[in-house]
Amino acid sequence: MCDDDIHVGLIHDPTVSRRTFGLMTAAVAGLGSAAHAQAGVTEKDVEVKTADGVADAALFYPSKKGTWPAVLIWTDIAGLRPAFREMGRRLASQGYVVLVPNPFYRSVKGVVASPGFDFANPTDRARVMGYRAAMTNDGVDRDAAAYIAFLDAQPQTNRKKKVGVQGYCMGGPLSFRTAAAAPTRIAAVGSFHGGGLTTKNPDSPHLLIPKTNAGYLVAVAQNDDKQQPDSKDILKAAFAEAKKSATVEVYPANHGWCVKGSAVYDEAAAEKAWAELSKLYKTQLG
Repeated sequence: MCDDDIHVGLIHDPTVSRRTFGLMTAAVAGLGSAAHAQAGVTEKDVEVKTADGVADAALFYPSKKGTWPAVLIWTDIAGLRPAFREMGRRLASQGYVVLVPNPFYRSVKGVVASPGFDFANPTDRARVMGYRAAMTNDGVDRDAAAYIAFLDAQPQTNRKKKVGVQGYCMGGPLSFRTAAAAPTRIAAVGSFHGGGLTTKNPDSPHLLIPKTNAGYLVAVAQNDDKQQPDSKDILKAAFAEAKKSATVEVYPANHGWCVKGSAVYDEAAAEKAWAELSKLYKTQLG
């Protein structure tokens, strides 16, 4: 893993007080395994058995009767927390069965970004980078298979439909890996301010594109583009050579702009990215 894989802008939002953050976290933790409906969405805390252990995760789906396509969400370096649960609820309200796992279950359970978490703090940074280092490529591929199998096992999932995957920051490359690990199921990939999508290493995520059968939305942060201006062109060339449908766009926002609570959250740009993702899912998943 390199620093390009992680969220250099993830800093605890100073506008959210420690008490408020704590209440938000407590409210989420208080759900336990019981389901509850909120704005037409049912939310559950679940456990997913993987080849490497048991992952804690959040599951969301429409409360009404029916079946829907499934979507897997990979979080950023700060892990599963209220901001990503909100994404899960929102996506479920649009008609999807959504799983948001704790990507660091091998190392820690529950909320990683506790009140006061600051990625710029060397101690906090070292801690989460250690969690990320425990996720090998093979481990991610095994996790992806387990998460998709879990989604497919849910009675709310329409298994006749394909599956979508979206990722933020480090979750971008993890989404590429998921599409390659499950090419017969994944039909749509969304990467938002994804880090390390193109590297010079033999395991660079962009080299997996030919192994996938998906349409792509790659939303690039403007400061990431300035640091690696050739990355978008490498991606476009790789998609074209593999004959994959893809949109690669640099947004006028900085790394982390899609995640509420981030110091660089940009609502207008985040809403545009969400609208583009919704179009991708509607086209590719039905």
